[in-house]
Amino acid sequence: MSRTDVTLLGATGFTGGLTAEYLAAHVPAGATWAIAGRRREKLEQVADRVEAAGGVRPELRVADVEDAASMRELAEGTKVLATTVGPYLQHGEAAVQAAAAAGTDYVDLTGEPEFVDRTWLRHHATAEASGARLVHACGFDSVPYDLGVLWTVEQLPDDVPITVRGYIRSNAAFSGGTYHSAINVFGRMKQAKRTAAERKRLEPRPADRRVRGGGSFGKGPGGVGYGVPLPTLDPQIVLRSARALPTYGPDFRYEHFAHVKKARTLAAAGAGLGVAFGAAQLPPTRSLLLKAFEQGTGPDEERRSTSYFKLVLEAEAGDQRLRTQVSGGDPGYTETSKMLAESALSLAFDDLPDVAGQTTTAVAMGDALVGRLQAAGLRFDVLD
Repeated sequence: MSRTDVTLLGATGFTGGLTAEYLAAHVPAGATWAIAGRRREKLEQVADRVEAAGGVRPELRVADVEDAASMRELAEGTKVLATTVGPYLQHGEAAVQAAAAAGTDYVDLTGEPEFVDRTWLRHHATAEASGARLVHACGFDSVPYDLGVLWTVEQLPDDVPITVRGYIRSNAAFSGGTYHSAINVFGRMKQAKRTAAERKRLEPRPADRRVRGGGSFGKGPGGVGYGVPLPTLDPQIVLRSARALPTYGPDFRYEHFAHVKKARTLAAAGAGLGVAFGAAQLPPTRSLLLKAFEQGTGPDEERRSTSYFKLVLEAEAGDQRLRTQVSGGDPGYTETSKMLAESALSLAFDDLPDVAGQTTTAVAMGDALVGRLQAAGLRFDVLD
């Protein structure tokens, strides 16, 4: 079996199929790529579809996350392994483990903090030794935030304290896979807290620089609407990049918010999340929630064509103020598949920093990935 430049695991799923379509249309001339999954007949259908659309037909790899030998062979047979197989807490570790052992670069779409912390504890040291770059959260979680903050602080002095506040606004729908991941995260908050504490105990921190998170409920960007603190994976990723890169200054702070314009929208969203969070704490009601939305489904092309996201970043560096925006179309699927594919292509083909182990998009790919995403239609703009 030949070694491919990029292999996509999970191409028969909803987001995986979109990623496969993007890769087929954008792999460089002469490059090799493959799609992987449990059933060859379904892989054939994806390969036929992307080829019929004018893309480069992928090679096929049969692999199952429950079969360690097949995952080992998959990881050893590619330069970069991308995976959309989630929820990652349930199905994701086998691919990380195989990539770390093989010295193969790895990218995924997880937004699950416990999964990221658990793989750092179990596989970071192996990846450092093998030279593998393990880059989680290469979709809407958390590329716009991680690269948006990097792009912003690169325009500021790096010898003064920097504070950045991020405000995200979107009208997008979500898929069954995203829904299942969220419900599972809600139901494992205690376990996630313990795993995060263990990582914090063991992970080195910079001795000569301070990096902090935070933020409290208040006004939205420019005083419009409301800024609601978001305890998602995204600020954790931003802060890890800030700890690794001196560009973020001697004292860096990042605050992360949802931007909600109307009070009634805020109230409705809060009530809905409260109900979902409460129901997810008990196995019987969590099971009912999971049955309400089937995995492998998602918004159709017409719905995605009307979706957007806008991330406004308000930065302060000493006396200097800067306001930037990262924006694009449908964040969860159209743009996420683009971000994942370009992340994999960047690791495979770009001249990048020499890093290994679990890392972030800002640290591993940085400006190279920003340039790729700009060329692919995402906008990085200075507002004022």
